[in-house]
Amino acid sequence: LGPAEPRAAVLLQPFVHQVGGHTSMLTYDEHTICKPLVSQELSFYESLPLAMRQFTPQYKGIVSVHLKKDSLGNLTLIASPGLGQPDTCGRLDSAGGDPTVTLWHKCKWSHTQVTKTFKDSCPGKMLLRTDLQYHTDSFLEDANGKQAERKSYNPWGLHCHRQHLNRMSSKHNENKLHQFLLLENVVSKYSYPCILDLKMGTRQHGDDASEEKKARHIKKCEQSTSASLGVRICGMQVYQADTGHFLCKDKYYGRKLSPEGFQQTLRQFLCNGNQLRTDLLEPIILRLKALLAVIRKQSSYRFYSSSLLIIYDGQEHKESADQHLPFPKTHGTNPSRVDVRMIDFAHTTFKGSKSNPNPTLYDGPDHGYIFGLENLIKILQSLLEGK
Repeated sequence: LGPAEPRAAVLLQPFVHQVGGHTSMLTYDEHTICKPLVSQELSFYESLPLAMRQFTPQYKGIVSVHLKKDSLGNLTLIASPGLGQPDTCGRLDSAGGDPTVTLWHKCKWSHTQVTKTFKDSCPGKMLLRTDLQYHTDSFLEDANGKQAERKSYNPWGLHCHRQHLNRMSSKHNENKLHQFLLLENVVSKYSYPCILDLKMGTRQHGDDASEEKKARHIKKCEQSTSASLGVRICGMQVYQADTGHFLCKDKYYGRKLSPEGFQQTLRQFLCNGNQLRTDLLEPIILRLKALLAVIRKQSSYRFYSSSLLIIYDGQEHKESADQHLPFPKTHGTNPSRVDVRMIDFAHTTFKGSKSNPNPTLYDGPDHGYIFGLENLIKILQSLLEGK
């Protein structure tokens, strides 16, 4: 596309690898996701400390999004790259033509096509069942708490997307433009992304929380591992090589865990159905220690309610599967095999935050976050030592 031509509208689709959170994450293109803009989060990305960049998704700009209803009443979200921030168009268009546009003009959000979406957007196309078993109340486990939790895709993102569409359509008319943040899709390079979403810190409510919300969050922290460990599981998907499906857990599961249950779930996150991926422990621990060193230096930052993602590929690299020898050192420290990223900064506060002209001024680093990271490292180290 030449610079003068406006880029075609992009039909946004739910991000199929969303394992936690309540905001709808949408796929903009293969390497980019978008989410509703919150000024405090934008302020964080715009003044991101250099040392933290390797631990956060790359911020790619802002895009305008509007609702569209087709003749059957199906709702879709359309991004208009030309509106809002023109500076993002060129940068995101590295691939030339956008294949998602043509694909998405053909599908509309009906029950059957939701499944089609998952089939088209996942690499393991054959894994995805066409029957969309979907229950909002407990869609990960059936009455016996078994069987139904083995899903071939993660239903959480779809659940968030539906709620978001319903909220938007009830509050706003179709022509209203909504601003969305464009962020790097940090799992795009993995064939079968195994993702652990951890809510970090001992406090979850932001400074702007109402008394009622504050009380609710404090209670959730007290009743979960947030209080005892400074970290709790918010969502997870693990590719099971033996069945060819993802095993999914949601935030309600994570909230009920004891410290021992947390440790067992961490172990389960590294288990591919056949074996424990002990080869991943060292690179994950090294990356967490590097993050810890960075967080200790960030004075006045409080990352309330933000999450930490731990990511690896569920499809083992052939050479490592065939080797029965211990991994060579170079293999163990290859950073691209695992990733650790901080996400969700809508309640992050720091001195000089534009969106929060009067943040309660905090001194020193975020001790609740550090407490959570230290405990996480300890637990992973005990798994490494075979405890």
